Amino acid sequence: MKQKHTLLSPLLGTYYFFYFALVGVYVIFMPKVLLELGYSTVEVGTIYAAAPFMRFLLPFVFRHYLALTPRVYLFSLGLTFLATLIFLGTVHSFWLYLFTNLLFGAAVGISLPYVETIALAALSKNRYGRVRLWGSLGFMGIALWLGKVLSAPYEALYYLSITALLTSAFGALLIRYDTVSHQTAQEDSSFSLSKYWAFWLSVFLMQVGFGGFYNFFTIYETSHGISLEMTSWMWSFGVICEIIMLYFQGPLLQRNLLHIAQFAIAVTVIRWLMLYWFADSVLLTFASQSLHAVSFALYHTASITYVFSLYTQKKLAQQFFLGIAFGLGGSVGALLSGQIYGEHMFLIEAGITFIAFMVLLLHQQRKKEI
Repeated sequence: MKQKHTLLSPLLGTYYFFYFALVGVYVIFMPKVLLELGYSTVEVGTIYAAAPFMRFLLPFVFRHYLALTPRVYLFSLGLTFLATLIFLGTVHSFWLYLFTNLLFGAAVGISLPYVETIALAALSKNRYGRVRLWGSLGFMGIALWLGKVLSAPYEALYYLSITALLTSAFGALLIRYDTVSHQTAQEDSSFSLSKYWAFWLSVFLMQVGFGGFYNFFTIYETSHGISLEMTSWMWSFGVICEIIMLYFQGPLLQRNLLHIAQFAIAVTVIRWLMLYWFADSVLLTFASQSLHAVSFALYHTASITYVFSLYTQKKLAQQFFLGIAFGLGGSVGALLSGQIYGEHMFLIEAGITFIAFMVLLLHQQRKKEI
C-alpha cells in the first residue's frame, strides 16, 4: 500500500499548478515576445535549446558526482526564481539572455524530477493523474489569462517571475514528504542507459518531434491568420483534453505500459500531419489539439511510470527521463524547428515521430530477449 499523507496531495497539486503556469508563460508567450523584441526565428530556436540542453547534462552530473538531496532541491528552487529576475535585465542581449536560460534550465531540471519521485512513490497510479492534472490547470489558466490581457513584452517577464516565486514557495514545503533514498548514484553500478538504449532513443525522438509545437505553434497559427486569443484557446483546449485524460487514465495504466506508449506515439504522428494539412482551419486545428490527451498526458504518465519500475535509482531515472526527453530532445527539437520553420515543419516532425514509434517496437522486442 502506498504511503498516504493528508496534506501531500494538495501541496503537490499546488506545486504542479504554479510550475506548469511558469512553463506556460515560458513556452506559449515568450517566443513571440522575443520576436517582438527583434530576435530571429533561428535565435528563438537557439534560446529555447538552452534550457532543455541543461536538463540533458544534469543527470550525468548527478550520476557521477552528486545526490539529489533536499538541500540541492531547495537550491534549485531559489535559482529558478533568481533566473527569472535576471531575465528582466538581459532579455535585450542575445548572449546574456542565452546564458540566463542555461541557469534557468539547470534549476528546473533539478526540481521537477525530485517532485515527480515523491509523487510516484506516495500516490497510486490513479491518484497521481488526478493530482498531476492541477499542472494542466495552471498551464491552461495562464494561457487563457495572458492571451486576453498581454499587451507589452515585459508583462510576460513579470508573470514569469511571479509564477517562479510561487513554484519555489510551495515546492519547498514538499521536502518533508521525501521518503526515497539519498544515496549517491555512483554507489549503484547496475544503473545503465545502454541496456535499454532503444527505449531512450524513442523517448528522445518523440520529444524532438514536439519541437515545432512547443516553440512555434503560436507563431505558426497566427501566421495562418488565427488570432493570438484564438491560439490561446487552442492551447487551452489541448490542456482541457489532457486534464480529462489525467483524471480518467488510471484503469488504462493497469495495461501494458509499452503498448500504451506505442499507441500514443502513433496518435502523435496523426496529430502533426493534421497541423501540416489544416493549419488554417480552426475546427481541424482544435481537433488536432484534442489529441494532446494521448500524445502528451497518456504518453508522459505511461513513460515515467515505466521508467520508475525499470530502475532502482528512482530519482536518477526520472532525471534521465526528463533530461533525455525534455532536455536533449527538447534542445534538438528547438534548434531543428528554428531551422525548418515553415510550411513543411510539421510534416518533417511527423516523420521523426514515426521513427520514434518504430524504435519503441525495437525496444519491446529487445526487452523480451534480455
